[in-house]
Amino acid sequence: MGKNAIRFHFNNMFRPAVGEHGLDMAAIPAAAEAVARMHAAMCVKKEQMAWRQLPYNQQQVVAEVKQTGAYIRASFDNFVVLGIGGSALGSKALFAACCHPRYNALSAERRGGPRFYVEDNVDPDRLQSLFDVIDIKRTAFHVISKSGNTVETMSQFILVTDLLQKAMGADFRRNIFVTTDKESGLMKKIADAAGWKSFVVPDGVGGRFSVLCPVGLLSAAVLGIDVDALLEGAAAMDKICTQPTVEENPAYLYALLYTEAMKQGVNISVMLPYADALAPFSEWYCQLWAESLGKAVDNQGKPVHYGQTPVRALGVTDQHSQIQLYNEGPYDKIITFIGVEHFRNTLLIPSAAVPVFEADYVCGHSFNELIAHEMQATIHAVTTHGKMNNCIWLESLNACTLGKLFFFFEMATAAAGELLQIDAFNQPGVEAGKVATFALMGRPGYEDVARQLSEKHSASESYVFHA
Repeated sequence: MGKNAIRFHFNNMFRPAVGEHGLDMAAIPAAAEAVARMHAAMCVKKEQMAWRQLPYNQQQVVAEVKQTGAYIRASFDNFVVLGIGGSALGSKALFAACCHPRYNALSAERRGGPRFYVEDNVDPDRLQSLFDVIDIKRTAFHVISKSGNTVETMSQFILVTDLLQKAMGADFRRNIFVTTDKESGLMKKIADAAGWKSFVVPDGVGGRFSVLCPVGLLSAAVLGIDVDALLEGAAAMDKICTQPTVEENPAYLYALLYTEAMKQGVNISVMLPYADALAPFSEWYCQLWAESLGKAVDNQGKPVHYGQTPVRALGVTDQHSQIQLYNEGPYDKIITFIGVEHFRNTLLIPSAAVPVFEADYVCGHSFNELIAHEMQATIHAVTTHGKMNNCIWLESLNACTLGKLFFFFEMATAAAGELLQIDAFNQPGVEAGKVATFALMGRPGYEDVARQLSEKHSASESYVFHA
């Protein structure tokens, strides 16, 4: 197998492996008609799913991203992403998966580029701490908001531009880079008025599907990640994940098995990678799976309240935190293990410098062996306890295999939406919180909502304690 290979193992989803709480093998042929309908819908809607074109239609954009990335690498000491949700999680996943684990602590010579930060929250202590460790004059900021109505990102943007202007005067404009809508929206209006370098979130590419457009690609370019390999990996996975049957298409099989499990009341999806570098990828997956499939109604408007709660865990850390629950708790979870065959480093466990008595059996082995065996042991344990699980093995973790992973889960999510007959690309449940925030922050036009919130707050003081 080549260094960019990925293997998928689904046998432990079925009753022969895990017993009565697994899926019936007959569910696959029984679902042939539903899979055929799903595939037909995926083909018809392919042009609407603009994220599926990203591995192929961005030659000019990629050239501009690379050029801008090279400029930022040569001109700034720090690069900060200002975004939230899909505007941030992809960059965090790219950074962790492809860069040195202690990247920001390395010398400038070893890094080869600026320190990297993603600010995806509005915690005032965290935000202030950023300015305690960077020289703002030597920092490039990538502001990502398709509409400009994202209150968190816009608040960060206002703060940053104020600090930059105070520190640099009119020269501060060179420190700002923007990714937004190509034609409309508040952020587009601001960027055009200021004359900032602006990249586009393509129409039809929602935030949680945007990592392979400039939203994530600029971060990749600044970090020195191979952008071409990232997109080539996605394209290679696309060729597999457009096959019509679950026997040929791992994304379709993943979608089918998970939606069948949902019907059995399995409402939790655990992602458990055995590599620290993939922990933020699990965060990215959590938004993709939750926001896409958590829907109150189906395409006909019928109440369904579908969804599966994603949980991120990390091997081996969470073997000592969560596995007790997974092994002996309720049968309401599926676990996706992700392993890496060949890490970038091989680290031996040496002969001990002091007597370690019965612990000396590990000496002479490697940490690579240890983490692989820990994963195999945990798979065995949860399977023996009758819990459904599946496994994805990466031959190595690099830009190409990461591109494959991103695209696989995007396709699996879209296919699951079709099988459930829901809209996997909207997020109406997010809007209520946004509207309430606008009202509470005093945004014009939301006075009625602010009044309603005030009245509800006044009426809900019954069970409040002060300790």
